[in-house]
Amino acid sequence: MKIAVIGSTHAGTAAVTNMANMYPEAEITVYEKNDNVSFLSCGLALYVGGVVEDPQGLFYSSPEQLRSLGVTMKMQHAVQEIDTACKQIKALNLVTGEEVSDSYDKLVMSTGSWPIIPPIDGIKLDNILLAKNFNQANTIIEKSRDVKHVTVVGAGYIGVELVEAFQQAGKKVTLIDGVDRILNKYLDQEFTDQVEKAFIDRGVELRLGETVTRFEGENTVEAVVTNAGRVETDLVIMCVGFRPNTELLKGKVDMLPNGAIKVDDYMRTSDSDILAAGDCCAVKYNPTGKAAYIPLATNAVRMGTLVARNLMEPVMKNVGTQGTSGLHIYDLNMASTGLTETSAQAAGIHVKSVTISEKHRPEFMPTAEDVLLKVSYLPESRKIIGAQVLSKADVTQSINTLSVCIQTGMTIDELGFVDFFFQPHFNQPWNFLNKAGLAAAETRKPELV
Repeated sequence: MKIAVIGSTHAGTAAVTNMANMYPEAEITVYEKNDNVSFLSCGLALYVGGVVEDPQGLFYSSPEQLRSLGVTMKMQHAVQEIDTACKQIKALNLVTGEEVSDSYDKLVMSTGSWPIIPPIDGIKLDNILLAKNFNQANTIIEKSRDVKHVTVVGAGYIGVELVEAFQQAGKKVTLIDGVDRILNKYLDQEFTDQVEKAFIDRGVELRLGETVTRFEGENTVEAVVTNAGRVETDLVIMCVGFRPNTELLKGKVDMLPNGAIKVDDYMRTSDSDILAAGDCCAVKYNPTGKAAYIPLATNAVRMGTLVARNLMEPVMKNVGTQGTSGLHIYDLNMASTGLTETSAQAAGIHVKSVTISEKHRPEFMPTAEDVLLKVSYLPESRKIIGAQVLSKADVTQSINTLSVCIQTGMTIDELGFVDFFFQPHFNQPWNFLNKAGLAAAETRKPELV
């Protein structure tokens, strides 16, 4: 059996490692256009900021490790064409220029995503950079070394992490986003207000609700012009989001309107001999029950592992995702899962929410930090559908707990009486998750007969 794998970051590496162990008789060939595999792009800002000094720690595999499993690694090979009818692949060796042809019995698409590059006048000027892979991270480090003013466009996770890294490195930093607050896809306003204050208190210029209209400069960028003004700058990092990298299969398998490949519960595309995993495809989003594009490393490694399990026949279903994620900015720890009130409203879903603000452990302890927790639930069924937490204490694992609650269909009332341990070093006699459930129950007191 010949298995071809296109792309080998999170999903591809997980699929290849598992397939090599499960199908030792198979002939597995990986086509990867970069010279490395398995780069943890979520650690990019840590690398740029110097928190991670040895970049090799951001790779959890290597071409050599995969070759040791008997896998043929076609590094720096860009696939040019896939003939799904004849099961043929054409690729280009980016080093030699040689064209390579190959066939497959099963094809695994794990081509990931690529940063969105908006068609803005001047975007091809020097010092306007993207932030996704290892080579781009090295370019950012090199280019930012001697600049004074860095402008980040896009206030998602990578954008705000880079803003923190540049500010701590002593740069003047401007953050621009077309939405009126940062991190709006992950957190509601009472949470993002605190993060915005942390940036403002440290001198970061926030230009929110502004749209970039053009970049100015001779050969190198000198200014960013928005619909509300002009920012003189030495370096621009574009972080406006990602798109699925799926042009090779356009018109050949079913996709969402944004190009994300549709897969069934067993990671199979509409072509029975093509499976897909990671940022190139859609995933079942449990809070809505619909397919959604949620590019996360956690989703990718799960999906890649499931590709290997289901390669020959459907064996193990993908349970879906809550889009659970976390972030650390300065001294603030935050995480979210499922729908926020903002995203629920955008999806046309009516939710109720309960918000808890209290100390993370008893105040007789030497320190006790504030915890802000918000849990959203459906009014009729009372099922939990989303949650957010923020604190200077690291209580982010509570969001993993609430992710399980969403996945298993727990109600907000049941949350009030879940069995959690108590120990003064860690928490209160009533865990703050319990308190959210109890507070919600107060809104539906039983009537006396």
